[in-house]
Amino acid sequence: MGGSRRVGNDPRRKDRILAAALEVIGERGVHRTTHRAIAQRAAVPLGSLTYHFDGLQAILEQAFAHLARTMSEHYGSRLAAARDREQACEAVVDLICGPEYATPRQFVLLFEMYSYANHNDAARKAVREWMAVSRNSLAAHFPPEACRALDAMVEGWSMHRHFERDGGGPDRDLVSAAVTAVADRLG
Repeated sequence: MGGSRRVGNDPRRKDRILAAALEVIGERGVHRTTHRAIAQRAAVPLGSLTYHFDGLQAILEQAFAHLARTMSEHYGSRLAAARDREQACEAVVDLICGPEYATPRQFVLLFEMYSYANHNDAARKAVREWMAVSRNSLAAHFPPEACRALDAMVEGWSMHRHFERDGGGPDRDLVSAAVTAVADRLG
């Protein structure tokens, strides 16, 4: 007897696909990410990807947008907890020196996102929106010029820390002095 096979509705399937896409990107890189690898990791039929997304590019764009939102929320919550400028400076130092800003896996994904954004307008937009949210998080405590400089410090110093893992990361006193100097000079 013929007919179509009915599959129960899975309201989280799209989210699982995006999470799986980030896992595959983190392990293989964007250049080696495929529909099949994502479907296998998400434990969904290959057709589910084309049901929920208009192709691999749409999956990558939405996965990177999700990554940016998730990281922005954490960045913002850390700064929102600061009650004054001194605590905000300490929060920035924590973002740079502590494990709070990004895990090694998230850094790999960030580098993939930045690279992909060079060639994809939607990913570039997600990166710009993330930068704006980060600066807005800083704006509760610092003027715009300081926000730009401090956000660049968080990004740049964190990247250096990622690649210098064997060296134990940046000296906290040095980072604190630099953050305070920027806040004092531009604040």
